[in-house]
Amino acid sequence: MKIGVIADDFTGASDIALTLAEAGMSVAQFIGVPSDDSDPDLGAGVVALKSRTAPVADAIATSLAACEWLLRQGAEQIVLKVCSTFDSTPQGNIGPVLDALADRLQARGVPVCPAFPENGRSVYQGHLFVQDRLLNESGMEDHPLTPMTDPDLRRVLAAQSARAVQHVPRATVMRGPSVLAEAMGEDAHYIVDAITDDDLLEIGAAARGMPLLCGGSGIALGLPVNFNVTSRPPTWEPVTGPGVVLSGSCSRATRAQVEHYLAIAPHRQIDVRTVLDGSTTVDDVTAWVLSQDTAPLVYSSADPDVVRAAQAEFGTERAAATIESFFSSLATELVTRGLTRLVVAGGETSGAVVTGLKAEALTIGPRAAAGVPLVRAGKTALALKSGNFGGETFFADTLSLMEQSA
Repeated sequence: MKIGVIADDFTGASDIALTLAEAGMSVAQFIGVPSDDSDPDLGAGVVALKSRTAPVADAIATSLAACEWLLRQGAEQIVLKVCSTFDSTPQGNIGPVLDALADRLQARGVPVCPAFPENGRSVYQGHLFVQDRLLNESGMEDHPLTPMTDPDLRRVLAAQSARAVQHVPRATVMRGPSVLAEAMGEDAHYIVDAITDDDLLEIGAAARGMPLLCGGSGIALGLPVNFNVTSRPPTWEPVTGPGVVLSGSCSRATRAQVEHYLAIAPHRQIDVRTVLDGSTTVDDVTAWVLSQDTAPLVYSSADPDVVRAAQAEFGTERAAATIESFFSSLATELVTRGLTRLVVAGGETSGAVVTGLKAEALTIGPRAAAGVPLVRAGKTALALKSGNFGGETFFADTLSLMEQSA
């Protein structure tokens, strides 16, 4: 293994796994820290954790355990994969985990860049943009668990980290890898500007030999070439059979996807209150899904005001855990009853679904959208979508793509 990735959620793990696979690396995505060794011919291993909103101590412990396993597999470089919107709170978990990994790997300068230009994420003058909006004007300010109210990544990371946080402007990035590497020579985390894929390739070249990086999937664009890997597309064998869409994300993009799919498919909304009072059950929803001729939509996605009202009534953690547990049990029951195609929207929802399915590793297939690959767990085809990714027709398009070879 050449590159080891520690991802703080399941959709992010699939995202960076796709980037590495499209660059030609042999990649496997592992669900949690594996107990056994990997295939010795594997080029990159991506360990998917559910640590983004976990207690800080737990996030550090599981991330360090993943790091130790990846190092035992021979990984020469570790990437901490975080969301391209840098989802976190003033307490973490990006800063504390990054500090712990830097200490373990004795990393001096650590490049930090969540830019993903293909999906409209760019970093300029240390500030994170989503399309043409600053992060705090992009809808992420309404995230139910990690509201992002400050677009200045220097301030965001400094509030979480015990290390110095510095900035590398794009003018330095454009001067080439050697100048960029020299600019990151002190013991610090470096927020690095990037607004194009070429910028990310420069960061990748500058990171040759560095033990640790942090960023979105885009930061991996320039890494495989350091290990003499050439590009090749992932393959896919068709998966047919019944399908379903499970959506727990409340992002703007997902809400638009939900609205589009409501017009063309059967749908059923899940509410925290009815799950808690027992009027909505996994058995009832399973029976309803199985009775549909078209892949239906089961969703809890709602406007931010609705989410805030549920959080105020039931508590943020309880509301989130209730929905995640419901989707986890529902996915398990549906697959047991013969469903073979699942499209899942939302990082926390995806984590709950994959955990419920007890998948240990996922095979990476071709892209369904930028940052979203098709993946396979045994005979089940999955697409694990970060909330803000994909166009309005993503659900229907992806269910169809699962049935095609590539």
